[in-house]
Amino acid sequence: MNKKDIGEFAEKLNEMFPDAKTELYYTNEFQLLIAILMSAQTTDKQVNIVNRNFFRFLIEPKDWVEMDIDYIKEFINSISFFNNKAENIKKTSLILKEKYNSKIPRTIEELITLPWVWIKTAKVFLAVIDDAPYIWVDTHVHRVLNRLWFVKTKTPLETDKKISTGFTKNNHALLHNTLVLFGRYICTARNPKCETCPFSWKCNYYKKIQK
Repeated sequence: MNKKDIGEFAEKLNEMFPDAKTELYYTNEFQLLIAILMSAQTTDKQVNIVNRNFFRFLIEPKDWVEMDIDYIKEFINSISFFNNKAENIKKTSLILKEKYNSKIPRTIEELITLPWVWIKTAKVFLAVIDDAPYIWVDTHVHRVLNRLWFVKTKTPLETDKKISTGFTKNNHALLHNTLVLFGRYICTARNPKCETCPFSWKCNYYKKIQK
């Protein structure tokens, strides 16, 4: 990875998405964590549809703890893996209430001890809440970075490990929202908008479809 190219890439994306931020709906830190957990294998749009109503009743950990699990499942049954998510988010809420006095821990090491919270989840949360210099590597980020030859990896986890050492903290800070939006709306999995992409000249995918 060429650090100069990475820096220029980060700056360009920041120009393209100057007000980039998470598209998940939330009104407090706890709701953001829950929204991130619910968004696994589900679009932010679908999660927001559910949570604009659900978050009227779900404000802090004790609300999940006191709420009947069947009611929770019924409320979120339009999102994928809703049974597992309901069970694990309830467990997470109980831990937050009893161990952390309903406060969200502020380190990756603590966050990933919570049920259904993975490294990506922790990085998303800390990047949004504390503007921490993390890039959460989802399928969009994994796809973009491989298409543009910044990495050559097979899984998002491999990509995450690669950029943890190859990208500077400043790059992470600039890219943690813009890169996700670029992959979601420009460099899509199907029918990417290559004609409007400023990076098509170096894109592996674009070179293939031009042949």
